[in-house]
Amino acid sequence: MDRRTFLTASAAAAAVLGTGCRGRNELPQREYKNGIKLSIIGFGGIVVVGMQQKDANNTVAEAWDNGINYYDVAPSYWDGEAETKLGEALKPYRKKAFLACKTTQRDAEGAAKEMEESMKRLQTDYFDLYQLHAVTSLEDVEKIFAPGGAMETFLKARQEWKIRHIGFSAHSVEAALALLDRYSFDSVLFPINFVCIAQGNFGKQVIEKAMEKGAARLA
Repeated sequence: MDRRTFLTASAAAAAVLGTGCRGRNELPQREYKNGIKLSIIGFGGIVVVGMQQKDANNTVAEAWDNGINYYDVAPSYWDGEAETKLGEALKPYRKKAFLACKTTQRDAEGAAKEMEESMKRLQTDYFDLYQLHAVTSLEDVEKIFAPGGAMETFLKARQEWKIRHIGFSAHSVEAALALLDRYSFDSVLFPINFVCIAQGNFGKQVIEKAMEKGAARLA
């Protein structure tokens, strides 16, 4: 995760949490899948990187009090620091929160190992959503779906109830469309920017394909 992405995520979190209100407020929600509703603003777990644990706890508590029920993180965010701090901070809300995590591993063994490590750091025995992280090329797609590929771990984990939903994140239109053609994913995490859509049509095809396939759109 680069510094620009980190600062952007931090600024977004500050805008949401700047009210200073305590006591549960309700943000507007949208349906994800199977009757699950998520707040229209999610909590990017990367924002707790560099915080003391007590500050991370307070930040998550304030997010929860302001109606955020969707929390997303990945092991690549500062070598697991984000997961460790988010896991501790999210403990009081875990049963009600929607927790999403990701893996950059493209093979089954690597994905299984990373998933288990993430669960330990996040102090949970399941993920509401587990995602293939940052799929950028058709080569990635082929590795994921090849024999011994990461998709085998995802499907096995869902059978074992370790993950409830399967999704992916991508910054490549080509890769995202290829993934959607290969499997009925529950959701797509994609950088939707209306300026990019207007100027270069970037992302519109992914939105349309996801809608066609019945995949929820996260951005």
